[in-house]
Amino acid sequence: MICNSEELIMHVTLRQLEIFEAVVRNGGVTTAARELHCTQPTVSIQLKQLAEQVGLPLFERGGRNHRLTAAGEALYQACLLMSHAWSDFEARIDDLKGLRKGRLRLGVVSTAQYLIPRLLGPFCKSYPGVDVSIEVANRQRIVERLKEGLDDLTFMSRPPEEMALNVRPFVDNPLVLIVPESHTFTHKKRVRLNELGSERMLLREAGSGTRMAIDEFFANARMKLSVRMEIGSNEAIKQAVAGGLGISIISRHALREAAGVVEVDCEGLPIHSTWKIVSLADRPLSLIGQRFVDYLLDEGMKLLAH
Repeated sequence: MICNSEELIMHVTLRQLEIFEAVVRNGGVTTAARELHCTQPTVSIQLKQLAEQVGLPLFERGGRNHRLTAAGEALYQACLLMSHAWSDFEARIDDLKGLRKGRLRLGVVSTAQYLIPRLLGPFCKSYPGVDVSIEVANRQRIVERLKEGLDDLTFMSRPPEEMALNVRPFVDNPLVLIVPESHTFTHKKRVRLNELGSERMLLREAGSGTRMAIDEFFANARMKLSVRMEIGSNEAIKQAVAGGLGISIISRHALREAAGVVEVDCEGLPIHSTWKIVSLADRPLSLIGQRFVDYLLDEGMKLLAH
């Protein structure tokens, strides 16, 4: 067989790709070397040899952030695809062996953290060999992870419209008005919507799914709220409301074990929102991922109904 220069890239090793992916994911050689249990010179040598095989620089020269070149970005995306393909292969082999093993990576917006972990218990009991990891973060970070292909499934109410995604409506996420126990609204049968205009509102940060739904609702109602504080955590919002700093609109699911706050009936509320199960359209789900989706849409819905 004649081997020309265009075929040299076939000599890239899996170890080199593993090291390259770890450096990109960790943002540097030192952390990657620690994770991979090897020395920094070893990582640097492997990166140099990998770039020689590709025939183009993988990182921009200078700086410590290891910013990818166009070739490096293309190689990183290929590494992610290979990783998912290998995980799917392992899951299929384990399934054929009847071992029911595999790995499931979930990205969950912070509001949905009150729901998804509760549903994982019965699933993990049925599949004790499945290794599950959950990343809970705000919407911005979860969207970044979705674009990077880091999770098998993502749970959010507002998937990015610019991406090619598979989106399955999952469960209602009603947004309701909460006030301190001592607030005058607690004595009203129903609060008029225009009464909120003079209240000090404590809302989630701009860009969160909850905030987007609230802003859209009040824009349609042609009302402007007095936002006293933006807070990036539902737990912190509940504590602030209980402390008398203001009132808020948050997910009803977030009200579990909420001391010092009361949900009150308000005209036009709850704001209707739906959590969705999201995955990349161009990447088939692993067997474990598909089984988890099937479980959520069947057994999970039954659990939530009780």
